[in-house]
Amino acid sequence: MINIKAISSLEKIMDNAAFCEEVLYYTVLKNEKLNFQLLLTSDEDIDYKPKINCDFADSVKVFEVKKVPVGKACYDDSDDYYIGKDAGMYPDLLSEINDTIHLSAGEPVNLWVELSGFNKTGEGTFKITAGASEKEIIIKVVDECLSEQDFIVTNWFHCDCIADYYDVEVFSDEFWKITGNFIAVASSHGINCILTPLFTPALDTAPGSERTTVQLVGVKKTAQKYLFDFSNLDKWIDLCRNNGIKYFELSHFFTQWGAEHAPKIIAEDENGEMTHIFGWFTEPDSEEYDCFLKCLAVELRRFFKEKSIENRIFVHISDEPSKDNLELYGRRAGLIKEIFPDYPVIDALSDYDFYKMGFVDIPIPCENNIEQFFGKVDPLWTYYCCGQHKDYVPNRFICMPSLRNRVLGMLAYKYNLKGFLQWGYNFYNSQLSIKRIDPYKVTDSDGSFPAGDAFVVYPGKNGTPELSLRLKVFYDGIQDYEALTLLEKKIGREKVLELTGDISFSNYPHDNSRLLNLRNRVNEMLEQ
Repeated sequence: MINIKAISSLEKIMDNAAFCEEVLYYTVLKNEKLNFQLLLTSDEDIDYKPKINCDFADSVKVFEVKKVPVGKACYDDSDDYYIGKDAGMYPDLLSEINDTIHLSAGEPVNLWVELSGFNKTGEGTFKITAGASEKEIIIKVVDECLSEQDFIVTNWFHCDCIADYYDVEVFSDEFWKITGNFIAVASSHGINCILTPLFTPALDTAPGSERTTVQLVGVKKTAQKYLFDFSNLDKWIDLCRNNGIKYFELSHFFTQWGAEHAPKIIAEDENGEMTHIFGWFTEPDSEEYDCFLKCLAVELRRFFKEKSIENRIFVHISDEPSKDNLELYGRRAGLIKEIFPDYPVIDALSDYDFYKMGFVDIPIPCENNIEQFFGKVDPLWTYYCCGQHKDYVPNRFICMPSLRNRVLGMLAYKYNLKGFLQWGYNFYNSQLSIKRIDPYKVTDSDGSFPAGDAFVVYPGKNGTPELSLRLKVFYDGIQDYEALTLLEKKIGREKVLELTGDISFSNYPHDNSRLLNLRNRVNEMLEQ
């Protein structure tokens, strides 16, 4: 006998699901993805192939939710909104099922189901059969479609980690193939803006050391001038656009946490040898580097215009500068604004003075500092990273409940946010990239960050990324944001805000049913 229990995508199953509420009814818009879970238990060992009938969705994907090892679950001063704070095995990895699964007597198997491509409206059923057992879920498809996503989302894409993990040469055919696979997965889960490594990103690198070179811009230095080769950048842009990417954020022109040095830049000299022309040894106000950037900007702006993406470019100066770096950052910002007058400057920072003094066009404060920017900055973005582990603000560590991940969408709507940034789509290194890690074995960057902070996809076999349930839930939140935006066009923002209630980044209901019911209510109102 196999027992089947249907539960929502917001549950994270540790040892048993007896406490989980069964959910047998969902509403969804025609072009959405709908995720839910099934928990199967058997009274004997058995190999079983799920029998599924769902004739109103063109795509039915079934994954097994697998647990991964967690060393660092959180920090000592983290709040209490976690599913666990101890090291151990936690659910996260989604392994797609194409054949049979094994059920061991008394041990639950957790399945994740994703439906998309709904081809009819009204009520339909999803049915799974296992021997004499059967479970039926009613799904109502509302005759409405989300508009093209206008919420800008970037999770930083680390090209060097792809090359390092798969041991492929940067810009080889195999590299481009694998990179395309990772970009396609990102795009299909709402990530529509991509970190573009003009030069090897000056991020998470120990001072004086370097990461694998992933420089898209070829440089040749002669006695008189710099020559630029954009062939790899051209290939990158085409690959991204073909996979649904709309926006491009250029990698930072100065090092992290204060703009004190230049990123690593490799150039071919007159003898045909490749040399470092800029890097950690470059002083903050280097006239030579300023000259280089001015020459580059002229050619880049022409190139982006030819590619018809000049209105979809963002530029970075330095990631997470502090107020101690305000003066230096301001000088660097002055140069970047001068040479790239048409591209907005965006940076993750949390001191309002950087915006007040005109150094940055779109400041991206962390969630717990957003109140000092709210109502003063337009457009307003936010970000989270390892620092957002307390005060109940949204995040997506492996050991956090899924609601804490998904609620970002509702809050982004409430705060009228236009964009979101997170630093780790596929960072497979330890802190400061001192060593490489295998994310299947080490999920906390070798004890550097809470597990899951550094990545939301796993480097699967044959160059194909495997998904985390955290990425799926994150995309559910984006769909919530877009559904609320659609409803606003029909009934006005004030009425939608009445529906969502008095919530803030630190104060929202920790109640799965309430969020699910709210989303069903939004869909019902769209239908009406």
